[in-house]
Amino acid sequence: MRKKIAVLVRDGQAEALRMAVGLTLADDEVTVFVMDEKLDFGDEAVALNVETLNEVRVKIYSNNPGDSFPHMTTEEIARILPEYDTVLPF
Repeated sequence: MRKKIAVLVRDGQAEALRMAVGLTLADDEVTVFVMDEKLDFGDEAVALNVETLNEVRVKIYSNNPGDSFPHMTTEEIARILPEYDTVLPF
């Protein structure tokens, strides 16, 4: 059975995104939520992992309205997290 997995990205952005990429190998539904800060695209690992996530069509949301990803408020994110089988905070 396909699981729904949420990855919350705060600290350790490169590691969190690497984990999200790895989770796609099991054919589970992975969604990434960037919390509070913009992703550091100056970090090559962050940029590569975001590119890979986009290629495999993982949805990426941000609670930072200035970010380039679709915006969701912290409250909206909190409301939908119970729908996920697993939530991985970083």
